[in-house]
This record gives sequence, C-alpha cells and structure tokens, in this order.
Amino acid sequence: MQRIVILGAGESGIGSAVLAMVKGIDVFVSDSGTIKSDYKAVLRKYSIPWEEGKHTEELIINASEVVKSPGIPDKAPIIKSLQATSIPVISEIEFAGRYTKAKTICITGSNGKTTTTLLIYHILSKAGLKVGLAGNVGKSFALQVAMENYDYYVIELSSFQLDGMFHFKADIAILLNITPDHLDRYDYNFKNYIKSKFRVTQNQRTNDVFIFCADDEVIETEMKNHTLAQHLIPFTIKKELTEGAWLEEEEILINYHNTQITMTIYDLALQGRHNVYNSMAAGIASNVLKIRKELIRESLSDFQGVEHRLENFLKVHGIQFINDSKATNINSSWYALESMTTPTIWIAGGVDKGNDYTELMELVTNKVKGIVCLGVDNTKLHEAFKHLGIPMFDVKTMKDAVAAAYSLGKKGDSVLLSPACASFDLFDNYEERGWKFKQTVRDL
Repeated sequence: MQRIVILGAGESGIGSAVLAMVKGIDVFVSDSGTIKSDYKAVLRKYSIPWEEGKHTEELIINASEVVKSPGIPDKAPIIKSLQATSIPVISEIEFAGRYTKAKTICITGSNGKTTTTLLIYHILSKAGLKVGLAGNVGKSFALQVAMENYDYYVIELSSFQLDGMFHFKADIAILLNITPDHLDRYDYNFKNYIKSKFRVTQNQRTNDVFIFCADDEVIETEMKNHTLAQHLIPFTIKKELTEGAWLEEEEILINYHNTQITMTIYDLALQGRHNVYNSMAAGIASNVLKIRKELIRESLSDFQGVEHRLENFLKVHGIQFINDSKATNINSSWYALESMTTPTIWIAGGVDKGNDYTELMELVTNKVKGIVCLGVDNTKLHEAFKHLGIPMFDVKTMKDAVAAAYSLGKKGDSVLLSPACASFDLFDNYEERGWKFKQTVRDL
C-alpha cells in the first residue's frame, strides 16, 4: 500500500495530508517544531497520525514518497537521510497537481510574484470564472484540490516549491525576473537559483504558454540554454513588439492572437515601473484566457494592492509611513527606493541572504536622509553605507525603529520599511514585521 509522509505541518503540509487521506492513502505527518492548534484540529478531524518536536526516522524512511514543506532546506538531517534512499521527496504542488484537471497559471520570479498572482486572480474572479488562489498565497493548493472543484488555479511559486516539482506542468507559466535571492539555500551559486526559477517552464508543450520579461538579461541569457517548445510571449518597456506587451510612450499595448488592449500607465491601480511589468504579465495571461479586454482594463485599474508591499499606511504630522515589509531581498528594496519621490528615512536589516548592497548605493545616495538598521547584526549595512555620512541608528525592536525614524523625519518626508532582508532574527515572518510596524506607527 502507498504510504505518504508529510514533513512540516504548516499550510501546505496539512493540505497535503488531507488530500492524501481523502484519496485513501496511508499518511503520517511529522514536524520538528510545534504544530499550531488549528492545524492539529484538522489532523484530528481526519484521524491523521502526527508527531511534533521531532522527526522519527523509522516512521519516515518507510514512506513510498515524502511531501516536504518548502521551508525545510535540503541540508536538514532528515532530508539527507532520505537522499541516501530511493524515496522521492516532492512538493505539495507536485503532489496535488496529480489530482486536478484544472488549468494552472503559475507565477514565479524574485520580485512581484504576489502582486501579479493576486492581479490575475482578481481579473479571473471578476470575469466569473471558478478560480482558486494557491501556492505562496491563498489556501493550500492540496486542500483546495481535495475540497473544491475549481476550473482554474492561479499559483504563486517560490524557488523552493519549484525544486520539488518534477512532472507538474503549468498551462500558463510566468517568469517576472531573476535577481540574486535565497543564495544561502543554493550554495551561494546564482546559477543554481536561475535553474530553479526556470523549472516553471518544465514539461510545457506546444499548446502551453510561457510569459516572460524580455528586459531581464538573466532570463534572456538562460533562455538560450533551453529548448522551449511552448508559445513564448514577452513583455517589455524598452522596445516595440508585434506580440506580447510593450510601452508606446505612456501607453501599454497588449497584443495576443490579434486581440489588442491599450491603456495608459496612469490608469493602472498600481504605480511604479515594477508594477507596469506586473500589470503587463497579468494582462497577457488574462488575454490568453480570452477574458474580455474591457474587463481586463477595468481590473487593472481597480485592483486594491497587496498588504506589506509598498503599502502607503499612514501620515503622522506630515510624515508618510510606508510598509514594504515584503521586501526581503535587494531587488525588492531597489524598486521601493526607486519609487520614492520625497526625502526618505529607510528602515532596513534582518537576516542577510548574501546581499550585495552596492546595487542600492546610487538610490541611497540620492534619496535617503537616514538609515535605521533593524536587526541582530547590522554590520553589512554599516560597512556598505557608513561612508555616505548620513545618520545611521542600530535598533533591535520595531518600537525603537519607528521612534528613531520619526525623530529623523519632518513634514514632507517618508519613512520606508523595506528591509532587503528576511525577518526571522526578530520576527516570525515578514507579515508579523509589517503588522508590528503598522501597530507601532498607529501608536505614535
């Protein structure tokens, strides 16, 4: 009899366990940490055996297959033990994909994934399609496959999820950009990370679609190393195309199968160059799915945005506080700083994943009047920017970070939380970091 072991009892793990149980598969859940009470309730409801606070090897290495949480690195001891056997280790997406015939729109990239995913979901929902939201956002893909009957899934994919995908195929794959990120998980080798991102295109056939940024040099270079049979649709702000999405002065043109959509960049709900790219990708995907062009235009205009991503939160005594806690890498913070039009106090820091701060030097020089370093170890930030002669503060709590930033600001300035780092030295995740920032600003 088939036996599935789930490693990690978070959203993806619990969903996978329920799907396995519903499909009549013997399943066991193991988490080295503490399982949240609401997830335990689900396990009890479906009578799924589980353990927490450890990985009992003899209960795991008798599996036919292991579904691994994307948060567990390959260097974890239990994964090393599994690699010494012939037991396949896969992701939730790979597992759940076996049990649905729904069309999948899969979005990856170093930045902009969540915004683009939610944009596409917004358009498809508004069009009245039966659509699920999954991957890094929304509910577990596996749980939805077990419980719902959707015709479409819009799935945000991290490189960690892609690493555990082998036979899964995206009907529409979107690759937004590739910049160095998570290099600590890829032996500090950028090529390994690039290969991971390109897994979004694997198994695609001639009638599938690959939407990609033609302005990204890393993507353009890597495409020469791949034989891609699927329909390739680029988007760009630098040149004119005959098919795809491009800019003509201040107007976006999206053209696919002789259906053309036009709208000015000023009508987009989300402003900034990076959001032009995100809107182009979403517009192409929706056009491929034959959504009415009037509805696509309307949806790109009325989208509400993403919490923790360049969220204009509150003005206090004329100082604008902006929550960009989701910026966990250099490229995200580059976009944030590039979009700033007022003198900026920048709150940065956390767990550095191999950052090269020189990419931000010009923006920091021209736009930043003070840096608040929020982290356990802020050495690299100081080394990068101390020569600029702008004030730099070290803090270890959000309350101190907001207070220091506020003391540096004056009417007409902005305080930007855009850490360029992961959060888990001081917070559980970037959401908690963003919520604490907003709560502390409210308390000023």
